[in-house]
Amino acid sequence: MEQTANAHRNPGKIYYINNIKVILTILVVLHHAAITYGAPGSWYYSQKTQHVAELFPLTIFVATNQAFFMGFFFFLSGLFVRSSYERKGGPRFVLDRLKRLGIPLVFYSIVLSPVLNYIAEHYGRDEHESFLSYMSGYHHWIDFGVLWFAAALLIFNLVYVLAARFTKSLWKKPRSFPDNKTLLLWALGLGVFSFLVRLVFPEGWRLEPFGFQLGDFPQYILLFIAGLVASKNHWLDQTTLSQGKTMARGARLLVLVGFSVILIAALVLKIPGENFSGGFHIMSAVYSLWSMVTGVVIITAFLCIGKVKLNGHSPLLTQLSQDSFGVYIFHPLFLISLSVAIRFWNIDPGIKLLLVGPLAVLTSFLFVSLIRKIPLVRSII
Repeated sequence: MEQTANAHRNPGKIYYINNIKVILTILVVLHHAAITYGAPGSWYYSQKTQHVAELFPLTIFVATNQAFFMGFFFFLSGLFVRSSYERKGGPRFVLDRLKRLGIPLVFYSIVLSPVLNYIAEHYGRDEHESFLSYMSGYHHWIDFGVLWFAAALLIFNLVYVLAARFTKSLWKKPRSFPDNKTLLLWALGLGVFSFLVRLVFPEGWRLEPFGFQLGDFPQYILLFIAGLVASKNHWLDQTTLSQGKTMARGARLLVLVGFSVILIAALVLKIPGENFSGGFHIMSAVYSLWSMVTGVVIITAFLCIGKVKLNGHSPLLTQLSQDSFGVYIFHPLFLISLSVAIRFWNIDPGIKLLLVGPLAVLTSFLFVSLIRKIPLVRSII
């Protein structure tokens, strides 16, 4: 999520990684917009639709995103950790991570989070308490919100620094980019392990005050490590378009057919939604397997096809990539503000989503492009 491409010694070969990062960032904004207007999940402010015709595609959309996009961010981040660590050395690497991840965490928690909560809780509920009065009783001073990702990534980086000198032998053995069969076996194993973890930490349960949903962390940890291994073994050079096309076909089947069947079965059998989240339930096992396999399949398809189809380069794409982390930080401000601003507009929430989602993306990128003209801001995000 950071300016990872700048850490690579030959950025001309990885334009598609930057472009994928932009796509993932846009998906994050639209994901939260979808939750605002109907999809399952929690968010600062919501006006959820009750129409099944809208809930069905929105549920598929957020479930598909959840299956891969945050794990993909961890993979992309892991790709550039080793080279950055070796180039900067341990102390400078740690200071850089504290600056680029720690400062945004502090800013979000003590500045942005109170503003977001105030807008959502008061303008969204037609209460008229002043901001100063609200802050006099505010006590959630450790609230990372969407920046739980930065907190987790900072921890992963610090663990890497501690482990790097003790695990050199781990990186000596060359490892080729896995074929699709191997990837699917790994994904199935990850699905089983995720199901077991969610017996204790169901989806939606958060480790406060960090906001970590530990039921998803097996995927995040594995994909971060996969990024480290990929960097050492030049996996990006080994991906093929044919492998990606096969995975893309599999992704379409898993999402359009597989998850639709799961949803319809849950509706027909009247299975409670919480059975998807965890516990010793058949639907929790099915969903864990589906999400992990789908995530690995989509990520592989993106990497393999993206190298050929998404490797374009332009000043605009470079700008969007550089602004992506800032958009990740600030998009809740614009999404919540837009949602609250049209809360009295008496139209279907699905139509509001079609308006608010793209506007939140546009305003977030425009705002970040402006504030990154300030040298101090640009040096951090």
